[in-house]
Amino acid sequence: MAENFADRLLAAVRAKNAPAVVGIDPVYSRLPAQISQHRELNDENDVEAALDAVLEFSRRVIRVLAPLVPAVKLNAAFFERYYQEGTEAYFELVQEAAAHGLIVIGDVKRGDVGHSSQMYAQAHLANPDFITLEELVAPDAVTVNPFAGLDGVQPFIDVARQQQKGIFVWVRPSNASASVLHDFANAEGRTFCEHLAQQVAEWGAGADLVGQAGYSCVGAVVGATPDHEATMKLRAMMPQAIFLVPGFGAQGGSAEDVAPCFKSDGTGALVAATRSVIYAYENPEYVQRFEGNWEACVEQGCKDFVAGLQQTVTITQ
Repeated sequence: MAENFADRLLAAVRAKNAPAVVGIDPVYSRLPAQISQHRELNDENDVEAALDAVLEFSRRVIRVLAPLVPAVKLNAAFFERYYQEGTEAYFELVQEAAAHGLIVIGDVKRGDVGHSSQMYAQAHLANPDFITLEELVAPDAVTVNPFAGLDGVQPFIDVARQQQKGIFVWVRPSNASASVLHDFANAEGRTFCEHLAQQVAEWGAGADLVGQAGYSCVGAVVGATPDHEATMKLRAMMPQAIFLVPGFGAQGGSAEDVAPCFKSDGTGALVAATRSVIYAYENPEYVQRFEGNWEACVEQGCKDFVAGLQQTVTITQ
């Protein structure tokens, strides 16, 4: 019998002592010169050349990250920007990351009313059922938009249950303007994100969704913010949810800000860093240290990211 997604994720985190995921959000204008100035890749206005450059960069980043972190998060938007060939590239990178033993989170933020959500769940989370795509695997988990209610989330939960996959439901984003919506409170003082948290806790407690470690395959996106009290409240409201925690690094979140997302045994959260790692070669300190070797800069950026988490969070083995 296949292992529950939450159990697989926790085992991978323990194996590398790294409650960390690195986002792959490639932007052509920020690619290292060794790639963007290559004679076959140096035309940002040529969709094939630009996409080939993005793919080359992403593949090499994945290979650097594979020994260091348990998971990568592929943001579909950065590939959909290249239209149909970009979608193909996104799934190619899912295969690349899976082949390197990484847990793959598809950051797709899909969700709609029932029948549309069923198609989204089949397209982005379910392994293909077409006989010509038998070798293709879908991500291990995806991010889900909850604003259509359970109708929009249930199809993803159903696939997660059937195929031992996972989902991370948006509860509190990391961007500052989101507070206008998510901190909005009702007459009793309950905020909108707290109401969402209650729903996620109920959705994730369903039959065959909770693994042996006590966590559900239905997790929550909870951004890193300085409001530690609010984070601790969400942690208490969703005891069975693994938190996917954006906002670390380039968005200003610190190790201290993400600490309340974890339980006392160091479990319960997976912290995401993206730009501070994949563009580490823009950091003058790394450039000087590694003499312009961009992959060495990315490697060190990832190591420093993980080390910062290890100093704050101790995972009980």
